[in-house]
Amino acid sequence: MDKSKRPFLKSKRPFRRRLPLIQSGDQISYRNMSLISRFISEQGKILSRRVNRLTLKQQRLITMAIKQARILSLLPFLNNQKQFERIELTDRTTGFRTRIKRVYS
Repeated sequence: MDKSKRPFLKSKRPFRRRLPLIQSGDQISYRNMSLISRFISEQGKILSRRVNRLTLKQQRLITMAIKQARILSLLPFLNNQKQFERIELTDRTTGFRTRIKRVYS
């Protein structure tokens, strides 16, 4: 059988349309923290459009709102929960030198 004459095979998985996370009444704004926080990962990164299941226009508006909220200090740029501990080490040439060590909890 030629490649050009093969029948088109559909996938057997059923297509399930997912509901969008943004309803028609929601306003995308830097002040709407409950909406914006859904589209940020635990590390503080903006989630991709594929993960969010948003349209291109909605993803652009969400990204702009998150960046505005970060600039206005409503959201942190990084969301690190790690604590730091100071350890003093002796260096052969300079005497005492402090180093920061991360403590994972």
